[in-house]
Amino acid sequence: MAILDVLRSADAPPNGYQVIQAITARSQGAWKPSPGSVYPTIQQLEDEGLVETEEANGRRAHHLSRAGRDYCEDHGEELGNVWAPFEDAANPWTGEERQSDIKAEIPQVMSAIWQIASGGSPAQRDAALDVLVDARRRLYGILADGREQVPEEE
Repeated sequence: MAILDVLRSADAPPNGYQVIQAITARSQGAWKPSPGSVYPTIQQLEDEGLVETEEANGRRAHHLSRAGRDYCEDHGEELGNVWAPFEDAANPWTGEERQSDIKAEIPQVMSAIWQIASGGSPAQRDAALDVLVDARRRLYGILADGREQVPEEE
């Protein structure tokens, strides 16, 4: 979603490095995706017909295809929401020591989920869904119990 939103709002078709820079800037430095996650995702988006890549002067530039523009138009709010966790990155959550670790982990988890969702096998997607369901339940459990700390691994 982040890559699609970057391509949607780009003044000129960016190369992969510029996509990485744009994501880092939009997340206020909290999310610095690696080339190893961005380039395969761009390729996946190209395989899905949402992105087109052109080579000019030894530079690969990426832009939305017609289908990609239609997708972005239909999912504009969803694309914008990808940046929500980073909107207040300059103002830390509650001052707890690990808050920056939490914020830094969010985009990493999002990237892993996206890679599994877009390129994982059915068994990998099923296993990832089990992990996500368990994580969601445990997180809500922490809030519901009002605990200050997460219990040790069982």
